[in-house]
Amino acid sequence: MAQDTDGTERGLRLRQAGRVIVLDPEDRVLLFRYDDGPPNGRHWCTPGGGLNEGEDYQAGARRELFEETGWDDVPLGPEVHERTLVMEYDDAIVRQHERFFAGRVETAGRPLGEVAAMHVSDGIAAWHWWTLAELDATDEAIWPPGFAGLIRRLLAG
Repeated sequence: MAQDTDGTERGLRLRQAGRVIVLDPEDRVLLFRYDDGPPNGRHWCTPGGGLNEGEDYQAGARRELFEETGWDDVPLGPEVHERTLVMEYDDAIVRQHERFFAGRVETAGRPLGEVAAMHVSDGIAAWHWWTLAELDATDEAIWPPGFAGLIRRLLAG
């Protein structure tokens, strides 16, 4: 299959997704764990997901953050990162284009709202507030690759 200039494969269904990099006052970042089979595999990633019809990336990121955390009070800043990857979604291989927005919560290690049932239905197996040291030391797959460097650039910026 032919590849686009970004290295992803043409001909695959495009799925657009908005994601949120949520930081707490101690500069820890919230990640969710998915225990998927191949090709995605077990991985940690930010809150977020696919856009609804007519939704822009930031609105989709905000809605997904609410659905996955129960929080509707997290202001989102401008877009801070984007990427395209090939992954499995809904039993099909898709080309997913993601745009990331930064958000801050005021409570260190803020607990999630009443979202346990949603996590089960969405395949979220765990959640954790990660420090930069933990991100640097882990052997776990973190999406997107180079995530600790992205966090460092956000904090410096």
